[in-house]
Amino acid sequence: MKRLIIHGDPGIRKGAVIEYDGDELVCFGINRNGEWHGPDRVQLWCTVGEQSEYEDYQLRNYTPHWLEVERADATEITVLEATDDLVA
Repeated sequence: MKRLIIHGDPGIRKGAVIEYDGDELVCFGINRNGEWHGPDRVQLWCTVGEQSEYEDYQLRNYTPHWLEVERADATEITVLEATDDLVA
């Protein structure tokens, strides 16, 4: 599990399946920043991981500020499935 900060909006929401840097990741949660007083374009702060890590996310079995953080541009993200439903 890690935090992925996406500069721009690739059109994803919670539960989306994306490909980034050769890895298939599920977006467990997304915080949208920059709408009013932020940078010139929106940033999505996503908690992402493999499907098998979803239960740990639900149970808060992790420490958010210890997650690895990566940054990406929206053009580097391939949306495989834009969905609102997570299948455990």
